[in-house]
Formats: sequence, C-alpha cells, structure tokens
Amino acid sequence: MGIAWGSLGIVALVSLAAGVAVVVLLAFALVGLSARVRQPVGGPTDGAEPVMSAATGTAVAGLCLAAVVAIVGYGLYLIVA
Repeated sequence: MGIAWGSLGIVALVSLAAGVAVVVLLAFALVGLSARVRQPVGGPTDGAEPVMSAATGTAVAGLCLAAVVAIVGYGLYLIVA
C-alpha cells in the first residue's frame, strides 16, 4: 500500500483554494453590508458617503453569501456521498 502523493497534493491545493475563497467571499459580504452604514462625523472619513449604495452593498453581500453556501454545501455533499 502506497501513498498517491500527486492526488494528495491536488486535494491539499483544492482544500486550500476553497478555504481562501470562503474567507474572501465572507470578507466581501461584510464590506457590502457595511455600505449600509454611514460613517460618523469626526471619524477618519468624517461623515463621507459610502463607496456603494445600500442596495448594491446588500446585493453584493447576498451574492457572496450565496456563493459561500454553495461552496460549503458542495463540500458537505462530497463528504457524505
């Protein structure tokens, strides 16, 4: 019995890529949700308008969270099946 190092390396790379993708998508979702909040006056941005509108931010957050759910769901499907 031997170890298929090539297959193990592919699994490790795909796992790393999926983990990074989930973290990045969650970060973008938080950035999208933060567009709904105005910055306080006297802070570092001094009451500046958000970069994107609240509707756009919510849409970005929803798409990112849907992608995270899809990635996690597919991973669970692969484990169970």
